[in-house]
Amino acid sequence: MKVYLDNGATTMVDKDVVKTMIPYFTQEYGNASSLHYLGISAQKVLTDARKRFSEYINAFPEEIIFTSGGTESDNIAILGVVKYFRLQGESKIHIITSNIEHPAVLNTCKALEDEGVEVTYLGVDSDGMISLKELEAAIKPYTKLITIMHANNEIGTLQPIKEIGEIAKKNKILFHTDAVQSFTKIKIDVKELNIDLISFSAHKIHGPKGVGALFVRKGTSVKQLTYGGSHEYKKRPGTENVSGIIGFVKAMELSRQEDIDKMVMLRDRLIDGLLKIPHSNLNGHKTQRLCNNANIGFAFVEGEGILMHLSDRGICVSTGSACSSKSLEPSHVLKAIGLRHEVIHGAIRFTLSRYTTKKDIDYTIKHVSKIIKKLRKFSTLKEGVKYDTVEYEDHHEHEIYQE
Repeated sequence: MKVYLDNGATTMVDKDVVKTMIPYFTQEYGNASSLHYLGISAQKVLTDARKRFSEYINAFPEEIIFTSGGTESDNIAILGVVKYFRLQGESKIHIITSNIEHPAVLNTCKALEDEGVEVTYLGVDSDGMISLKELEAAIKPYTKLITIMHANNEIGTLQPIKEIGEIAKKNKILFHTDAVQSFTKIKIDVKELNIDLISFSAHKIHGPKGVGALFVRKGTSVKQLTYGGSHEYKKRPGTENVSGIIGFVKAMELSRQEDIDKMVMLRDRLIDGLLKIPHSNLNGHKTQRLCNNANIGFAFVEGEGILMHLSDRGICVSTGSACSSKSLEPSHVLKAIGLRHEVIHGAIRFTLSRYTTKKDIDYTIKHVSKIIKKLRKFSTLKEGVKYDTVEYEDHHEHEIYQE
């Protein structure tokens, strides 16, 4: 049996998306910048796709920049803002972010620190939530950008985006959010949320890989980072990936509320089933979380062992975010919420899609239970140890097991 529960890493491309894309490989394959009839046809299709995308998030078509994915969108947003203010002669630039951001944001901010940009990394509580009070307290006279993700890719926690947007607007600071994981799962209205820049990706929503988008509010100060033609309003040069963009928009439009409701039901069924396993815990916020995310920690076992045993049974999961799953370093997100290394290494991320079934969930619960029991027999840490409560570095209390 094949059970795919790693949709936070990537999703299967919807068959209707593939059908929509095929003609733009073999028939309508013109370059959207060409002046002949095939080029004009491609430009019309691109214009229509941009309009449909903009309407979905309550934006204007000219505010949508198509990119190669979420990572490029994040980079254009953050680096583009910094470049603008540098060109304006600003000697001091400050950015506020969180310590649980995706590497596309964290590593970009770290690179900017090497160039003299000041960055504040907000901590999070045991649920993975930032503090709005701490955010306001971190603001400086030269703060130019706040970049806080909408939904965490590892633990699924949702941040209070609307409130963050209000704080940014009140203080005349630009606000960027990475919505790669939340797009189509949670309604996004850029005007209502006071968002200036927001990143998206197609392959997380049953669209093709290699396509993304960046919303840039009119009047927002972002300078281009690469040079070439005048594509994408001079924000991102290069021949547009028309087939990929068409697939992205089609995938977006195929999302349905009934699919979200189904994922919530199956997610909760999975969480309830897995938490019946002794010495297991849910990572992330219990209610303010993505409809398809369940990050569960299992004490006394290694996540890699669980993953490989599940893979042998046809079940695909992740031990952390896909971008760092091959790293031996503990998850920076799970460290940030106060978990100890030995607890972090037993965490598994299960991420569902609209194709996930009740049969998939029950099959997974059954085999995870068997695998955990088997692995614990060979673990150097044993069950039945004293149950204790300790205080971690962030001063939040967590229950753990001690010998």
